[in-house]
Amino acid sequence: MITVQDKVKNVLRKTEETLNRWTSAKWYKRLSITTSVFWNLAILLAIILVAGGVFAASVGAGYFASLVDEEKLRTPDEMRGEIYSYEETSEMFFDNDVYIGKIQTDLERKETQLDKVAKTAIDAVLATEDEYFLEHEGIVPKAILRGLFQDVSNSDSQTGGSTLTQQLIKNQILTNEVSYERKAKEILLAMRLEKFMSKNEIMEAYLNIIPYGRNSSGANIAGIETAANGLFDKSASELSLPQSAFIAGIPKAPFRYTPYSSGGELKNAEGLQPGIDRMKTVLFRMKETGYITEEEYNQAIAYDIVKDFRKDEQRSYEKYPYITVELEKRASRIIMDVLAEQDGVDPKTLEENNKIYDEYAILADRAVRSNGYRIHSTINKDLYDAHEKAKNAYKGYGTTLTVESTNEEGEAVMKELPVQVGSMMIENKTGRILSFIGGRDHAVEKLNHATQAYRSIGSTVKPLLVYGPALEFGAIGAGSPVVDVKFTLNDNGKAWTPANFVPTSEQGIMPARDALAQSQNLPALRLYGQIREQMPINYLINAGFSTVVENENYNASAALGGGIEGSVEELTSGYATVANGGKKVEPFMIERIEDADGNVVFEHKAEEKEIYTPQTAYILTDMLRDVFDTDRGTANRANGLLDFNADFAGKTGTTQETRDVWLVGYNPNVTMGVWLGYDREKYSLDNFRNTNLQPSVRVNQLWASLMNTTYQTAPDVVGAKETFKAPKGVVTRSFCSISGLAPGGGCSSAGLVASDLFNENVMTPKKADDSLTSGSYTTVNGSRYLALDSTPREFVTSGGAGVSKAYIDRMLAPFGGDAGKLFPGNSRFSKVVSGATLKHDGVAPSSVSASISGTTITWSDSPSNDIVGYRLYRSGGSSLASISESRGNSFKVSGAGSYYVVAVDITGKQSSASNTVSVAAPKPKPAPKEEEKKDEPAAPPADEPEEPTEETPDEPAEPEEPEEPEEPAETPDEPEEPEEPADEPAEPEEPTEPEEPTDP
Repeated sequence: MITVQDKVKNVLRKTEETLNRWTSAKWYKRLSITTSVFWNLAILLAIILVAGGVFAASVGAGYFASLVDEEKLRTPDEMRGEIYSYEETSEMFFDNDVYIGKIQTDLERKETQLDKVAKTAIDAVLATEDEYFLEHEGIVPKAILRGLFQDVSNSDSQTGGSTLTQQLIKNQILTNEVSYERKAKEILLAMRLEKFMSKNEIMEAYLNIIPYGRNSSGANIAGIETAANGLFDKSASELSLPQSAFIAGIPKAPFRYTPYSSGGELKNAEGLQPGIDRMKTVLFRMKETGYITEEEYNQAIAYDIVKDFRKDEQRSYEKYPYITVELEKRASRIIMDVLAEQDGVDPKTLEENNKIYDEYAILADRAVRSNGYRIHSTINKDLYDAHEKAKNAYKGYGTTLTVESTNEEGEAVMKELPVQVGSMMIENKTGRILSFIGGRDHAVEKLNHATQAYRSIGSTVKPLLVYGPALEFGAIGAGSPVVDVKFTLNDNGKAWTPANFVPTSEQGIMPARDALAQSQNLPALRLYGQIREQMPINYLINAGFSTVVENENYNASAALGGGIEGSVEELTSGYATVANGGKKVEPFMIERIEDADGNVVFEHKAEEKEIYTPQTAYILTDMLRDVFDTDRGTANRANGLLDFNADFAGKTGTTQETRDVWLVGYNPNVTMGVWLGYDREKYSLDNFRNTNLQPSVRVNQLWASLMNTTYQTAPDVVGAKETFKAPKGVVTRSFCSISGLAPGGGCSSAGLVASDLFNENVMTPKKADDSLTSGSYTTVNGSRYLALDSTPREFVTSGGAGVSKAYIDRMLAPFGGDAGKLFPGNSRFSKVVSGATLKHDGVAPSSVSASISGTTITWSDSPSNDIVGYRLYRSGGSSLASISESRGNSFKVSGAGSYYVVAVDITGKQSSASNTVSVAAPKPKPAPKEEEKKDEPAAPPADEPEEPTEETPDEPAEPEEPEEPEEPAETPDEPEEPEEPADEPAEPEEPTEPEEPTDP
């Protein structure tokens, strides 16, 4: 039996025999020699190739080493720092974390985490940008060699060879420079980065730094979260497959594939097509690499991505330009302090050293735009929007001017100059700026008129610089008498005679609260003169008026706002201080700032500083209530336009030539200031009077409209039910209303006792009044003077109360003035005589000229300055009437005759007679027929007026007003008497002040 082993041995034997026969043949011997030669040559070639490869590799390695020779060795921490140093756009928020938008910057970016990015978006990036990302260690050699070959051969197809890691290195550590040196460094750093950063960390960083073209507002964007929001108005975690593919395709050519133009408009169909084609390419690669199925691919390819593109997005600067710019400016100033503090720079050094200040200003601006801060403001969005709407709805601003201007190229152009507006609302207790109006239209004028425009504040200065300090110093109480009488000052060598807004207005002695409510200039100037040495200017400086300096204290016109400028913010804050019981809380617009990780780097801390005592603040507030509440108050119109009742106080103001008008009003919760004016101060709001409302009316209307809007939008902000409460130390005391002293017997008997509020800590009326005497007076040119013994009694009023010379000197100090105007006939103190003595010329007065119209005789004023009245005579010497100069220059006679007039001075001297005027006798009526005659003629009426005769009473007495005689009954047999009222002239109307005085 043959075994398997025997079979194997047999095969081997036969194979050996066959091999022996071949090797013994001649042809084999020749082949063996040839093969040996080729084998040796192959070995030699292999040796040469290996040696050459080693040499080439050595040369390549050397060249590579030379390329990266100057690249410093970065530590892992350094590389991480550079990778994560990408800019993130800071964002702004309204109050209560309501989003406003992004800070203005060249590139918008919002950071996100990898777990908040849709998986389809990550897959799309991997399929498109780095198929082997999860396997390689930073580089793909064959991709590098392929790219190198394409570059050397100048191939038309440039597929690129960069991994995501390399792209990260290029964007964050190196540059976009096209060179072998940069590429070598990129390769080296990519391999190093992979040693200490995970794949997830690299992918997250890549998705946050890569550029994605533009968003729907036209802004340049980077980072997948920003792209998702800017293109599709959603978070990166919510992206669909087609949306993910579209975004993943953009980085290849960001501005070619982005769907938006530089202005933010959606491109047309032709412009969108490259991006759509690129999206399809990404989807195809996702299918080829197994990230999506065939079915998912087909559905995504058929999807209409265009309908998903976001439209009409507005950048914060476009929607809220005034807020954006203001928050940027304030945030930069805050971050300046934060950065300086981190570097150990003293705040005082920062303020005083211009070089250091400028350096940190640049650093802070850069940080605010690129560090991803979250800036939380105090602005109430609903309130701000409502105020903007009310501002735009108001139609009474006034005429828009067209003026010559210069453009950026230096060319002369015509520019519109509208009446501008600035307003601000501040929460009194906290200083929070709740809302503001920066201007009519940011596109027309970018200046923020609420925070950056400094204008003369006019009469709004009076409570803060004059009446408030006067109350604080104990110079006055709320109702203390002040003097509204003209005077003349030496103003730098020139005579200055100030006046009230109504130049003819001089009310004499008046209560301080009335003078403030009516905004009379003269009392404010006089009161300021009394307290000026106590440096009241410091109250303005301490209240935060940044442009006010101490030297203004000695400028008398400062009491009217002359030389005193402020912004709407500063003025509103000044009044919020009064509303807050005299405690100033710095106004602020930024509540806190957080960094990109949510850490609070700044939080506002409110601090109070007492400017006025609570007693002064309350009394001043009570006085300023009259500005709104009384008929003569200059904000009475605004108060009447309110849709609700609240405890408002405040002040209006008008500057020289009505270039600015102001109204600041406050209640216990909020203060709101409003300003109107042209940007160019040389133009007056009072032009075009026949076209526009009075400027004071306009600012009243607009203030009321904004306050009504506030109440409708956020009633809790207004707090209409809250009222001011008097603190301890505010008392009501009686005083003599013409002197301010404690009531004396003379004051009480004259009915001159009044009562009002005082701060008992600094002033209450204690010294008894001794200024009153009894006396008689006469009137010259509308002013009252003591009558002389020789003054004709018919021109003298007796029985009134008089005042002493000491009183006059005290009240008119420090500027003097005409004492005869302390108690004008139309004032509440018309029964008081000033005690002033008129300086007469001692000669007979000049004569007058007379004329007649019908039965009314009129005459001219005598040129003499001491005339107390006029006498009318009938030709022949009989006196017909005596008329006080204050009653007018006319008289109606009752019958025919000839008449003349003489002037009488205070000494009793009489001028020569005027020319004679005559009233002709009426023609008699025809006699009646005999049968119609009565047996006896009719008797004249019993009350027929007799011929008037001059009467000089034995004792001087106040003349009574003449009664108008009744018209006589008609009698046919007698000549008909004239039908006009008889004898006495009509009483001229008393002068009245304007119904609504407007501030100076």
